[in-house]
Amino acid sequence: MRRRPGIGGLQTAAATRDQYRLLGENVAKIRTDLMKEQLTTFRSQLEDFARKHKNDIRKNPAFRSQFHEMCAKVGVDPLASNKGFWAELLGIGDFYYELGVQIVDICLATRVHNGGLIDLQELCNLLCQRRKSAHGAVSEDDCLRAISKLKVLGSGFEVISVGKRKLVRSVPTELNKDHNAILELAQAQGFVTVEEVERRLSWPSGRATDALETLLDEGLAMIDDGHRDGKRRYWFPCASSLSAVGADILKI
Repeated sequence: MRRRPGIGGLQTAAATRDQYRLLGENVAKIRTDLMKEQLTTFRSQLEDFARKHKNDIRKNPAFRSQFHEMCAKVGVDPLASNKGFWAELLGIGDFYYELGVQIVDICLATRVHNGGLIDLQELCNLLCQRRKSAHGAVSEDDCLRAISKLKVLGSGFEVISVGKRKLVRSVPTELNKDHNAILELAQAQGFVTVEEVERRLSWPSGRATDALETLLDEGLAMIDDGHRDGKRRYWFPCASSLSAVGADILKI
């Protein structure tokens, strides 16, 4: 018969467990301290890098995007406040604040044309035209970062994905899967018909009509009944370029 461990054996086992626990805690503390030290060193190097390349960060969109990626890896957010080291050194907070204001202006100016839904690339193009070369180039990454700061305004201002494209929404319209499917379908020509939606998406007539009329009511679509085939076209400005009205928008 196997003997059970005595009191002495139990005490020895408990002491061993305590020793392993303490050893594990010490190792974890050493690792944590080492990581903190490395993080501090990296942040210091990041600050030196920012001082050395501040002009490139301000003027070059690709360089600015890579700088943001480096900051994110060490938990630094240059946009967290428009005060402090990063704001004083780079003026990044002011840059994105100005960008945000201009994005709001463009979204409001184009809302009558697109119902509050604009292609991200189109928004960037209009933004670059409005800012001119004196303010430096602006990338999609810059627009996305500025828009992320606009969320505090509530009621819209977010980026949604429809197919392979990104759209900026500036109104509190809730789009469901049916609406997104139609918007994605419209990207090919800029418009769809009820018959096309039924055929391409295998929907019954009622479902296609209901979704299209909802988009029409929300101001995201316009109708065109002037075709010989008698089929109504539902045009989506967010799926086509606004270059034709761009000049007028920039005057606002």
